[in-house]
Parts: sequence; C-alpha cells; structure tokens
Amino acid sequence: MPSMTQHTPSRHHAADSSEEVVLGIDTHKDIHVAALITTTGVLLDTRGFPTTREGYRQLLSWARAFGQVRWAGVECTGSYGAPH
Repeated sequence: MPSMTQHTPSRHHAADSSEEVVLGIDTHKDIHVAALITTTGVLLDTRGFPTTREGYRQLLSWARAFGQVRWAGVECTGSYGAPH
C-alpha cells in the first residue's frame, strides 16, 4: 500500500487562493483519485492519495491550496469511500 501522495506535475493553472473550487473524488481500495475544477468548470489539477488518515489530510491540504473548497463529491462504491 502506498504511504505517500502520488506526485504528478500540475497539469493546469492554480486558482486564486480566494477562488472557490469544486473537489471530486473517485474512490479505490488503496488510492483515491481527486480532481479540482473552478466553479466555471476549468480543470485545475488531478492527483492520487493513499487511503490512509495521512492520505486524507494530504488530499484536503492539496485541495485547499487551490482555493476555498465550495463543494465536494465523493463516488462511493462499496466501502472504498469509507475511512479506515
């Protein structure tokens, strides 16, 4: 099981820190994949995070670095979306 965030280069621009962003999470057994968009639909970045307490903290910190998280959607398939 991965112990660190999967680092990938940012594919898109960072939002202004006061801008509202939307977080979407695709849940998996070992890694949750998150995507951030602006409220107008511009993709900011995607990244994978381990399904651990530290991974959840990293995910939130990463998302908040792009702006204020206005909405979040989590795909729940079975128990993968549930914290350990």
